[in-house]
Amino acid sequence: MSEPKGKARRLVEVVPGVHHWSVADDRLGGSHSDAYAVVDDDGAVVLIDPLPIDEAKLRELGDITAILLTAGNHQRSAWRFRKAFGAPVWAPENAYGLESEPDYTYVAGDTLPGGLMPFHTPGPAIAMYTLWMQRHPRGVAFISDLLIHDDKGTPKFVPNEYQDAPLRTRQSVQRILDHLTVDTVCFAHGEPIVSNGAAALRRALEEEREAPGAPSP
Repeated sequence: MSEPKGKARRLVEVVPGVHHWSVADDRLGGSHSDAYAVVDDDGAVVLIDPLPIDEAKLRELGDITAILLTAGNHQRSAWRFRKAFGAPVWAPENAYGLESEPDYTYVAGDTLPGGLMPFHTPGPAIAMYTLWMQRHPRGVAFISDLLIHDDKGTPKFVPNEYQDAPLRTRQSVQRILDHLTVDTVCFAHGEPIVSNGAAALRRALEEEREAPGAPSP
């Protein structure tokens, strides 16, 4: 099964309309994995890379209308929640490793449920997307596996051996900085950064360039 065995006990609102939950992921040796729910202006709820949680807590947010995956390896609880909530699953075009067929596929530039915009950010996987939204007054980016965040300090890149194309990962982070307004950064592995997210992404790139063994441009 694609799901972790653990189950989150609570939801935390990151910024208005964006909720976060986390589990200790047995598939990753107990490291934490993180998921999100976005409540749009009409009260509809969109789940992003969902993880196990008490379904009643999600229902309290509103009517769950869609499930979005940032990559094939983030299917997690998507198929079970699709059945539980009757919500369609959206996945990147050409996402690999999916255990079931998504209801819809997307590419860069499409408009997704909840007003989210997919921005192609390959590297950890080729079919990997950052999902971006303008949640006034903040730009919020869900950056999938581009970086991980251990609650404190600068976000870090996943070791190169676990990425399809490490150099493209660095280029993807730079492209986010070049093209998207980012105040809040939501990680698939690690606590969100609520404010000054762009500065955190810049620091990650700067520290990586100074590190021994960094990928050559």
